[in-house]
Amino acid sequence: MQRVLSIFLSLFTIVALHASAVERDTVPEDEEDPYYLLCGQADKAIKESKFDEAAARLIDAMSIRPDSPQNILLLSNLGMVYSYMGRDSLALATLDEAHRKAPAMRTVLSNRAHVLLNMGRDKEAMRDFTAVIAADSLNTDARFYHGTISLYSGDIRTAEDDFAVLESIAPDATDTAIALSTLYSTTGRDKEAIPYLKKVISVEPSPVYYAALAGCYLALQKLSDASATLAEALKKYPQDPELYYYRAMLNRDRYRLDEAQADAREAVRLGLSPAKAKALFKNNS
Repeated sequence: MQRVLSIFLSLFTIVALHASAVERDTVPEDEEDPYYLLCGQADKAIKESKFDEAAARLIDAMSIRPDSPQNILLLSNLGMVYSYMGRDSLALATLDEAHRKAPAMRTVLSNRAHVLLNMGRDKEAMRDFTAVIAADSLNTDARFYHGTISLYSGDIRTAEDDFAVLESIAPDATDTAIALSTLYSTTGRDKEAIPYLKKVISVEPSPVYYAALAGCYLALQKLSDASATLAEALKKYPQDPELYYYRAMLNRDRYRLDEAQADAREAVRLGLSPAKAKALFKNNS
């Protein structure tokens, strides 16, 4: 279960970096029109992560043409810019205003769902993702997060339905591999999770995915594969506590208890819960 939770923690940490972020190339460019010039400047500032500047340009554009229908999109973008600045309460208020003006606009719903998720308000985010799916059943971003929240909440059937859609329309996408590897890990199908975790690691070699892959190998008693995975991971991430935790588990399973205890102590030193480390040896005392 801890291995599964680690995967989910990684997923929810990177919410603001996912592709639903800011809608671009929707407002036409016209260098002679101050409104579109400001929109272009905002877009450029967003790409350069100059979020204060981007927010100012978006506000300026909307003030020039307050009745423009395009302002709903600009307001939605402004909400996401505030989120990137770490101002989630203001981001949510901005997106709520955009939703009030255009309650059926999927971009607004999706962006608001991401901000809510970033704030830990999963149930409210779920409602917005559900609304997006109702309007567009093939929306991969909404399916990914709707399924992930469902899985995290224990609703396996809904997660399987969402991820089946992902697999059918985006079989090669990294999000699909993340979704299916997490689903299979959660439901004890470690052998099925392994190829998807390998795929994720080839694109995004994060320690959380290395740890998940090692955990799958350990569950299947493939100790040599677990050892190779952890060796590769620790070369890249020598300060990650979860990797030492899984190496402690590996050494425990190889009856190298002194090495296992040393790895567990190192994992705790790097931030692992002492109770979690202690639980590794509850049957060996």
